[in-house]
Amino acid sequence: MSRYSVGQKAAAWGVHAFTASGLACAWLMMVGLQQKHIQYVFLGIWAATIIDSVDGTLARRLNVKKVLPGFDGGLLDNIVDFVTFAFIPCLALSVFGLLPPGLEWTACIPMFASAYQFCQSNAKTPDSFVGFPSYWNILLIYLYVLEANPWLSLASIVVLSILVFVPIHYLYPSKARTLRWPTMIFGFLWAFMLVPVMLFPEADWAYPLTWASFTFPVYYLLASFYHHFVVVAGRAHEPPAA
Repeated sequence: MSRYSVGQKAAAWGVHAFTASGLACAWLMMVGLQQKHIQYVFLGIWAATIIDSVDGTLARRLNVKKVLPGFDGGLLDNIVDFVTFAFIPCLALSVFGLLPPGLEWTACIPMFASAYQFCQSNAKTPDSFVGFPSYWNILLIYLYVLEANPWLSLASIVVLSILVFVPIHYLYPSKARTLRWPTMIFGFLWAFMLVPVMLFPEADWAYPLTWASFTFPVYYLLASFYHHFVVVAGRAHEPPAA
């Protein structure tokens, strides 16, 4: 007989269903690509990001791994994340003409880099991502709204794809011990700041608001570099526990 109640199992399945709802976001994003309706793509990105920010915490709180040991929620999460954070956003780079003409195929570069990262057993530590995380969804928003030069877009995806293979530890916002609360608070403010931009990306005010929101990605990179070069490096030099 299972040591967990029907209610506990139902709650655990509810968490998995919540994670799987990210696939509905992927569907909305694909409709946006088909109709060349960028707002659908952006709303799908926003909703998928919110889901991904919350589901892991719920799973840990409800002890989902132990309640449902036969179902791999981490694998489900990786499938949803790859589709919504990497595959569709990279496809959108081509669909919306953000890459140089004739070089649309280069959108495959970050797809391959992310596929490699998602298959690495050491891609995550308890509080960080190892290698540049698959934030291609966020990059898409900035490149589109800020009307980046196609060659700058290409350079961005190439450089960031290379950084996937460089083992720098980037903060995992919902798990980070380094600067956790400033990162979480700043991150939520940033997410809600981008909502009007995603709804009205062509509005005159969307351009300056997007530039203002860029302060969080800059903060995130600086905080991650501090985490890697000071905190992680400090741990490496600590004497082993007796």
